[in-house]
Amino acid sequence: MTDGPFDAPDDAATPLTDDEKKGLIPTYIITRGELNQAEQKNILKGQRWAFRKRPNVLDVDSLRILHKRMFGEVWKWAGAFRTTERNIGVDAYAIATELRKLVDDVKAQIQYGSYPPDEMAARFHHRLVAIHPFANGNGRHSRLAADLLAIGLGQAPFTWGRRDLTVAGDNRTHYIATLRAADQHDVAPLLAFMRSTNDAKE
Repeated sequence: MTDGPFDAPDDAATPLTDDEKKGLIPTYIITRGELNQAEQKNILKGQRWAFRKRPNVLDVDSLRILHKRMFGEVWKWAGAFRTTERNIGVDAYAIATELRKLVDDVKAQIQYGSYPPDEMAARFHHRLVAIHPFANGNGRHSRLAADLLAIGLGQAPFTWGRRDLTVAGDNRTHYIATLRAADQHDVAPLLAFMRSTNDAKE
């Protein structure tokens, strides 16, 4: 949906609460298409900053800063952990604790060589999505964080099928299916998708 109200239900975005919707910064935004364009412009700026500065994504504060860099020109709450419950993600009160566990676990995996670098990044991405720290933008944030971790481990950024994952469609459906497989402890489909260059369907 690109021509409806910006706050209308969207299969490709986590629904926002009324208070979260009030955090919209640009006053001109009325439609979903306008919101998507504003967010994409902000995300591109955030990506350029991230690939230049290479923030340490194995640091909770840096993860918050990355989200703010990606969405801070669009949403007042960018970079702040959500305070409301969702049908996905951990309880809001547990977000900070679960993120600390995640970054500590990945640091240990790196220290002991528990997995190949790409698999470490895929597992990191999956857990970060599952925690769902922010009101919105979690998928886009966690994909960029995984790219930055891969670079830090000497790998190239991921390709993510080379298609837009922020809109409903076959590529997003396939991506979500790989996350569901990872929920069941099978990370192989997600890892393959992260390095894919087209929408390879099962």
